[in-house]
Amino acid sequence: MLNWLLEPLTYEFMRNALAAGILVGILCPIVGTYLVVQRMALLGDVIAHAVLPGLAIANFWGIEMLFGAFTFGMLSTFVITWIRTQSRVKVDAAMALTFASFFALGVTLLTVLKSRLDLEELLFGDILSVSSADVWRAVWVAFVVLMLIKLFYKELLFYTFDRMGAEAMGLPVHLINLGLMAGITLTLIVGMKVVGVILVVSLMVGPAITAFLLVKELHQMMAVGAGLGMFASITGMYLSYYLDLPSGPTIALTVFGLFLFALLFSPTQGVLTRPRNQLLTRPPRHSSKK
Repeated sequence: MLNWLLEPLTYEFMRNALAAGILVGILCPIVGTYLVVQRMALLGDVIAHAVLPGLAIANFWGIEMLFGAFTFGMLSTFVITWIRTQSRVKVDAAMALTFASFFALGVTLLTVLKSRLDLEELLFGDILSVSSADVWRAVWVAFVVLMLIKLFYKELLFYTFDRMGAEAMGLPVHLINLGLMAGITLTLIVGMKVVGVILVVSLMVGPAITAFLLVKELHQMMAVGAGLGMFASITGMYLSYYLDLPSGPTIALTVFGLFLFALLFSPTQGVLTRPRNQLLTRPPRHSSKK
């Protein structure tokens, strides 16, 4: 058993991949918890695709791709907000339109600018190509984002559950929202290197909603989600190594497996384990449940 655990660690690329996977597995669910609670999980998918034009432009100009990706990720959130405030269009429609438009722009720029970036690698990631520099970049981003969440936890908590109340109390809700969007964007950019644009959303949303089925408090969701994300990353990497499977999709499928297990067997909300009286008295499907 010990040899089974230690054998992958003899390779530097596996050590780097595991380190990056653990970092992203912890960071993504903590940030994703805010999206899940605010019912804005699709926003993570939008931003993950919206960074593509920034990557293409940064690669063409020869600048740090993190800056290009961050700029367009934030721009996508401004576009969504602008559409919502200037029209009767609902947020889900604004996100869907922004998602498709930015992604189409990114694919177009990759072609027009004759970028050397591999679209398939951007979409699906290549965790086995993660370098030590990528790991240290993930460390710094994780440190900054997690420290800011810790420092402003009470303000974020108030804003998340009662935005109007937070505004009435004099909290700078627009600044809080801007900071939250910046943290989400940075997290997605770091996660892209590990599992790609598409699958990074599974790490951001999957462990968070799994934790939502298991615990009730926001800080508990963050802790349990981070643990599940880390477990999924490690398990997915070992499965991909021994079964010769693509690493990113294997991690994403592990995340889904954990969610499915919680959905069926959660002590209070599991399909197979919830109390019988809860099954008999659950509200109609069309009603809202607070």
